[in-house]
Order: sequence, then C-alpha cells, then structure tokens
Amino acid sequence: MNSPEDALRERIKELTCLYEVSSILVNANPEEQEETFRAISLCLKRAFQYPEFTEIKIQQGETSTNTGDFKTDNFLKASINLFNKEEGILQVGLNKKELLFLAEEQQLIDNIALKIGDFLERVAIKRSETLLKQQMERADRLSILGELTAGIAHELNTPLANILGFSELLKDNFEDDKETVADLDKIIKNAIFSREVVKKLMFFACAMPQEKKKINIVPHINDAINLLDATFRKERVKYIVKIQEEEMFLRADTVQITQIIFNLIINAIYFTPEEGLVTVEVHEDSNTIVLKIIDEGPGLTEDALEKVFQPFFTTKPTGEGSGLGLSVVHGIVASHQGTISAENNSDKGATFIVSLPK
Repeated sequence: MNSPEDALRERIKELTCLYEVSSILVNANPEEQEETFRAISLCLKRAFQYPEFTEIKIQQGETSTNTGDFKTDNFLKASINLFNKEEGILQVGLNKKELLFLAEEQQLIDNIALKIGDFLERVAIKRSETLLKQQMERADRLSILGELTAGIAHELNTPLANILGFSELLKDNFEDDKETVADLDKIIKNAIFSREVVKKLMFFACAMPQEKKKINIVPHINDAINLLDATFRKERVKYIVKIQEEEMFLRADTVQITQIIFNLIINAIYFTPEEGLVTVEVHEDSNTIVLKIIDEGPGLTEDALEKVFQPFFTTKPTGEGSGLGLSVVHGIVASHQGTISAENNSDKGATFIVSLPK
C-alpha cells in the first residue's frame, strides 16, 4: 500500500502532466498531429506510477503513435471523441503482469483524451471555416467574372452578326471570283467559330434561355455513356457506372443537362491514362441529385483547383482545349441553382461533383 507521501507524489505527477499536455496542445501545429501525439505520449508515460514498464499508444484517423510495444493485456483505454462521436483511442499498457494501475490513472487518461478531442474539434472547425471562406471567395470571383463575361458576350453578338451578314452579301457579289469567295468563306468560318465561343461564354454567364421540365436524369446518363462508348474504347479507358435508382427526377433543361454529362465525362476520359478507370456515380436524397465523375488522371494543382471553372483556363496543351468546357458546365449548373466542385482523390485523379436541386 502506498504511503501518503507516495500518493501525493503521484498526484503531483498527474497534475504536472495535465499542465504539460495543455501547453503542448495550445502550441501545437495542426499540420504536425503525429509529433503532437508523440509529445503527449512521452509526457503521459512519465506521469504513471511505473513509467519504466508503461507504454502509451494514441490513434486517431490515419495518425498513430506509440512509445513502445504492448506485451500484455494489462492496459487502460479512453475514447477520443470529436463532436460526440468516437474518432480515436488512447491506450496505456503495463508490461509487467504483477503491477497494477492506480484508480486515478484511469481518470488521468480520460482527461487527456478529452483534451485531445477538444483540440481536434478546434482544428476541424478552423479548417471548415477556412474552406468555407475560400469557397465563398471563389464563388464571388466567379460571379463577378460571369457578369463581365455576359457583358462582353452581349457586345460581341452584334458585330459578329454584322460580319456574317455582310460576308454573305459580298459572296453574292463576287460569285465569279473564286479567290475572293475562298477568303470570304474563311471569314465566315471564323465568325461562326467566334459566335460559338460567345454562346459558350453566355452559358458560363447563365445568359442562355432554358426550357426546364421534369425529367428522369438516368436515361440521359445512360445515353451519354452509350454514345461515348466508342471514345472509351478508342482511348483504351475503362468505365463503371453506379446509379442508385432507375428513376431520379428533377426540373431541368434536357439539352443543358446532357451538356453537363458529356463535358464532364469527355474531360475525365482525356485525363485518364490507358487502362485507367472513369467512374460515374449518381445518387439522390430528398432534395438533391448528386452526380460524381471520377477519373484516374494526374489530379489538379492548387492553382488549377482555384481556376478550373474560369473561362479560357485549361491544363491541356496549347491547341487541345479552349478552356470553355468546364466554365460552360459551371454556368449551366449555376443556372439550375445547383453547385459544382472539384477535388483531388486520395490516391490519384480528381472528382467533379455536381449537386442539382429536384
């Protein structure tokens, strides 16, 4: 039985440990979680009655650290909770069977686990706030860009129509001059191309007329996959389709919904290497339908993630992309009061997520 002096000494060790752990967590770098857990483990080890036989293990998510191997089943544990849900565990083992834990030592690790949980909650909240701020800033930039684009597109429409009209009239006047007619055909061809660019800009700016009606999105996805089957085979890219239900209805413009599906799948095929896999997932809840297109390409840089939906931004080589495909998708999704985002996968490739209200 411990003497009063021994008991007091143990309480002082435990209180010192609590103070040191609080200091570690206050000064911790959220990006160095493993180092933080390591420092807490070493501090906690010293606080136990038999530190030379005590080993500590802390595990949360993919992060795990320990002071040594557990060689017995004689251990204490405490849950690390985040937002009232168990997300990790703190374990303390005694590697000598005849030794016993003190009752106060369970209380100590309970307190430490609580402190770790509080710290991780603060980190999660801060990260969520930062992400939300970035998303709001990105949405503001895209909104401003959309307004500017709509104005530019509107101003270009009239001169382009005049160029096409007068070019056609000139062709009639120079029917016998083959060289002049050939030059005029080039003007007409480029004016038509420019008009298509303007049309895409107007899609981005949500300035195109729509004909919304209740549609089942599933057949449109299946039709797009069937039409692109030859492209998949040509590029030697595999695909898998995961659709939650046979019928998923929403109010949308049929043509524009098809544009979303085509553009995203074609983009995924382009970036996925040979023998790679493109995954198309569709599911719904009570309010929304969510479409995910997952590729196995190189993924997106931080800069690309910021600019991927802006007009004329592209990661494709010069001459292989206009940079308007994803901006068109963004405009259509926005005009349907939906959201679209891009994120890198944990292993390889990127995922584009479209959420559309029913």
